[in-house]
Amino acid sequence: METVNPSVTQRVPGWWKVNGREIKTDPNYSFGEGNLLINDPHVINHGGVYQCIATNTFGTIVSREARVQFAFLQNFTRKSRNTVSVREGQAVVLLCGPPPHYGEIKYSWVFDEQRSFLQQDARRFISQKTGNLYIAKVEASDAGNYTCAVRNMMTNTTVFSSPTPVVVRRDAVMGEYEPKIEVQFPDTLQVSKGSSVKLECFALGNPVPSISWRRADGNPLPGKIKINHSSGVLEIPYFRPEDAGVYECVAENSRGRNVARGQLLFYNVEHPHWVQTLKDAHMAIDAKLQWECKAIGKPRPTYKWLKNGEPLTAQGRIHVEAGRLTISRISLSDSGMYQCVADNEHGAAYASAELKVVASPPDFSRRPVKKTTIIQRGGEVVLECRPHASPRAAISWWRGSEPLKDDDRQTITHDGTLRITNISKSDGGRYTCVARNHFGTSSSTGTLMVKEPTKIIVPPLSLDATVGQSLVLPCEVSGDSSLSPVFKWFFNGKAIDFNRKEHFEMIGGGFAGDLMVRNVQLKHSGKYVCMVQTEVDTVSAAADLIVRGPPGAPEGLVVTDITDTTVQLSWGSGPVNHSPVTMYIVQARTPFSIGWQTVRTVPDSVPGQMMRATVKDLNPWVDYEFRVVAINSVGVGEPSTPSKQIRTKAAVPKVAPVGVNGGGGARGELVITWEPVPEEQQSGGDFGYVVAFRLLGSNTWIQTVLASPEASRYIYRNDSIAPLSQFEVKVGVYNGMGEGKFSRVASVFSAEEEPSEAPSRVSARALSSSEIEVYWEPVPAGSSSGKIIAYEVLFWEEGSQQSEAQKVKVVNTSALLSGFKGSTVYLISVRAQNSAGLGPCSPAFNITTKKPPPSQPPGNIEWNLTNSKIFLNWEHVKATQNESEVTGYKVVYRQNWHSRTAVLETNKTSVELRIPSGEDYLIEIKALTEGGDGTSSGPIRIPKMSSLNSEGCVHPVPARICSITMIFLFWVFIL
Repeated sequence: METVNPSVTQRVPGWWKVNGREIKTDPNYSFGEGNLLINDPHVINHGGVYQCIATNTFGTIVSREARVQFAFLQNFTRKSRNTVSVREGQAVVLLCGPPPHYGEIKYSWVFDEQRSFLQQDARRFISQKTGNLYIAKVEASDAGNYTCAVRNMMTNTTVFSSPTPVVVRRDAVMGEYEPKIEVQFPDTLQVSKGSSVKLECFALGNPVPSISWRRADGNPLPGKIKINHSSGVLEIPYFRPEDAGVYECVAENSRGRNVARGQLLFYNVEHPHWVQTLKDAHMAIDAKLQWECKAIGKPRPTYKWLKNGEPLTAQGRIHVEAGRLTISRISLSDSGMYQCVADNEHGAAYASAELKVVASPPDFSRRPVKKTTIIQRGGEVVLECRPHASPRAAISWWRGSEPLKDDDRQTITHDGTLRITNISKSDGGRYTCVARNHFGTSSSTGTLMVKEPTKIIVPPLSLDATVGQSLVLPCEVSGDSSLSPVFKWFFNGKAIDFNRKEHFEMIGGGFAGDLMVRNVQLKHSGKYVCMVQTEVDTVSAAADLIVRGPPGAPEGLVVTDITDTTVQLSWGSGPVNHSPVTMYIVQARTPFSIGWQTVRTVPDSVPGQMMRATVKDLNPWVDYEFRVVAINSVGVGEPSTPSKQIRTKAAVPKVAPVGVNGGGGARGELVITWEPVPEEQQSGGDFGYVVAFRLLGSNTWIQTVLASPEASRYIYRNDSIAPLSQFEVKVGVYNGMGEGKFSRVASVFSAEEEPSEAPSRVSARALSSSEIEVYWEPVPAGSSSGKIIAYEVLFWEEGSQQSEAQKVKVVNTSALLSGFKGSTVYLISVRAQNSAGLGPCSPAFNITTKKPPPSQPPGNIEWNLTNSKIFLNWEHVKATQNESEVTGYKVVYRQNWHSRTAVLETNKTSVELRIPSGEDYLIEIKALTEGGDGTSSGPIRIPKMSSLNSEGCVHPVPARICSITMIFLFWVFIL
């Protein structure tokens, strides 16, 4: 339903009509809030076209039409049907003849009053267009009664016809004949977008024909197509433009074939909808009304106009042309509600608007003359006079008490506007607009103030700058002192936001608004405009800023002409950033380099206008990436994107091994060593070494090949080689391309002979229960062909095997051994070692370690602190039979938290220590024996005492009472 104009707030009375007649009192109709409710509707009494009419003081409008139709299904007539007689093999068509109905209908047939409906197959077909039953070839079993069943899918009701008897004659059998298409679809069928279309096709014939479908243009049938009832129905859901075309139904049996065809045309249905609608119009008497509405739809909509719900026809002042309505010289009687209706066969669209015709005297209350107008001297002013008046008012202007007339500077336009050009100071004053029409006169006054114009006296100047600099673009103006200029800066057409405070800052004040650009960057190149605004005028000045910076990255780097040591590079120029490129440098990196390295080129220095170079002195068979860096007078630019990785071609190795040396090894060995050639200098695959050597004085080189690029050592074994024989040695290289250079010849000696004698005069002494010191005489110089580099001391407990001995290596002729058990016999032997190996062992030497020190620590420790002296007393430690006798005591003391300790040895059980006051001290006491230090008493903490005396005791539990001789008692904690 259409609504009235949105500005109407009062209740809108509404009424309804059906088929053009107003609905009055009727028990089946009820109304509520504009809605129409039909109670107990009847197909005959209440079907039709309904429309709502809304009326208020502004006029009347009508809603869209609503059509009400009722689904129904009447009964068949009870008249009996004639018997159908048919020969076996002949075809038969049984007519349904459905009763009157409305709504979707589904047809079925019942055979001989069976409970289920007749099933369709290749021989029997029910048309959902007509309801007829088609039997392509009658069989003897087809004899019986056939009843047509019609079901209304909306009301869910079903009616049955009178039965049609079918008799199969047996006096003759129908012969075979070609198919005859009895059910077929139209020659041309329009299908709307998105709808579903069903095509029926069924043929009579003997034998029973087969049905198939195809497109006449040879294209395959769309995958969405459904074929039902033994190919009798073809359904195309969601019809699209590509589904349009000629479709063929082919009926075929052994006697022949027949074809039915029809064309499906795509039909794009579109309900009318508005692209231009109406707007309410408030107009003065005698004005001209022009309204236009436009709608689109398929088919193209037609238009009609309504006024207050009634058709509007063209006559006199009213002109109607499609969606355009024109009314000339409107009067009060033309006021009302107007509607434009666009409709086609698929629906209608309604647009509504109000025409209000106004008659009134001039009124300036809504749009008075501007109270104050400020203009610059020499400028131009426009004073508008637009009172509300109907009909339109006649306008005149007054300056003070004098009327104004048109002259070379003053013009009053047809709409009442006053225009004054080339303003001078004398033009200032009060201006009054007077408006008159048939209904009255009114006026409105405003003041014109003339100010001095604003001029830019110090404009910004175009500048060149370098990245990182700071600069100022000046902007200073002169103008009327009563005006406050507002400065704005624009960069490349966009206003600068000074709140961001990144690079731009406006400095100055009053009549100056300079722009400071800090830390200028390349992005700041462009056009800068200073705009100054006052109440009366706007002026501006522009300047160009060119920022010069290091060049941008070169582009499009390409590597060509790859050899073993050279490549050709070419590239394109990147942004020059307002400073031409003076030269390029080329850099490379490999898997072996640390970052990017500058490489040598031809020419040595690549000038800025040249964008190609040959890179030389590369290593063969190495993966390289290249990049190019441009340089100009400002600095070094960003490097180009690295090139694709390439590999130089292989070549014969040019680098020989260095550090060729050797010596050592076992008897009969010649050990040769060298530094491996780095991978980046191997120049190709299948890299290896050729080791050559000869006895000094010999002319014949012995060579061997090592196929490992990581090899750095070769051992030649020959028992006939005399110890320390001098050899000449050299190492060469090769790869898949051939053999390279040999290193310089080096002298290397063969292995020495192991020492032949054992150290003599081996002796030892037990230092404690856990330490033994061993001495011996060195091996004589003549007993070894080489230098003695170490001695090995072996020691093991008596009763065990020498193979279980522990070993200690030293370079001197004595050794301090530790980790022994107390009171235990040990065997000791010594042997010499040179680069060839170990010599024979000396005869085993017996020695017994001393008894272990006492396990009992000093006990009952008492201490007394007086100023800077500590007096300590403890009980004597008694050794057991298996422990060493106590020969004295060791007192170890240190300040708390300090690692440096002091040691005092005594043969008494008391001691006096002199220490500074003001610090805590830690003290330990151990027994001294020839078997070593005894068990410690544990740390004793003596607290600091600035000027007081104290004493304490430490004893094992149970403790005896310690006497207290001073005021304060401090217990010593075992930490």
